[in-house]
Amino acid sequence: MSSAIQDTGIDVDQYLEDELRRDVKYELIDGQIYAMADASANHERISSNISRYFGNHLQNSPCEPFGSDMKVKVGSRFFYPDVIVDCQFDETEPYYTESPVIIVEVLSKSTRRIDETTKRFSYMNIPGLQEYVLIEQDIVDIEVIRRSEGWVSKHYYLGDKVHFESINLTLSVEEIYHRVNNEEVHEFIGNQ
Repeated sequence: MSSAIQDTGIDVDQYLEDELRRDVKYELIDGQIYAMADASANHERISSNISRYFGNHLQNSPCEPFGSDMKVKVGSRFFYPDVIVDCQFDETEPYYTESPVIIVEVLSKSTRRIDETTKRFSYMNIPGLQEYVLIEQDIVDIEVIRRSEGWVSKHYYLGDKVHFESINLTLSVEEIYHRVNNEEVHEFIGNQ
C-alpha cells in the first residue's frame, strides 16, 4: 500500500541498504521511493485470512506464503505485496524474492491506482508468476488474473468460490472476507 512519493533518484543498492535501517517501509519504482500507508482493520483481516489459509494448505509443501514484510523484485523495482507464495525461495537474498507464483494485493483508495496499473504490469513480467489477485476491502469483489487465461480478469463475489490454480486451493469468498466489516458482508450474513 504505497502513498506519498519522495523524489530521490535512489539506486537499488542504496535502497536495499537504507531499507534495512528504516522504521517505515518504502517501495522503489523507477528510482523513486514511495512510503507504505497504514492498513485498516479490514485490510488486515483479509490479508490475515489469505495468509492463514495459504499457510495451512501449504504446510507440507515446498511452497510458502509471505506477508507484507517480504519484498518482490521486478527488474529494478521493489514492491511490498500483501501476500505472496514462493515455491523456490532463494535464501541468498533473504529480504526479497523474484519468484512468487501468486501475489495478492488488498485494495484501498490510496493504493488502487498503483495496484491496478504499475504493479499489475510489473508483476505480469515475473516469469513464474501464475496469478495476481486484487481484493477490495470496502466492497466485496475479488479480481483474479491468471497467466493460463491470458491475464484476463475474472471477478468473484459473495456466494462464489475462488480456485487459486498456482497452489491448487479453493476458498469461498466468505472465507476470504471472514470478520470483514463492510455493508455487503453484513447484508449477506443477514440474508442467510
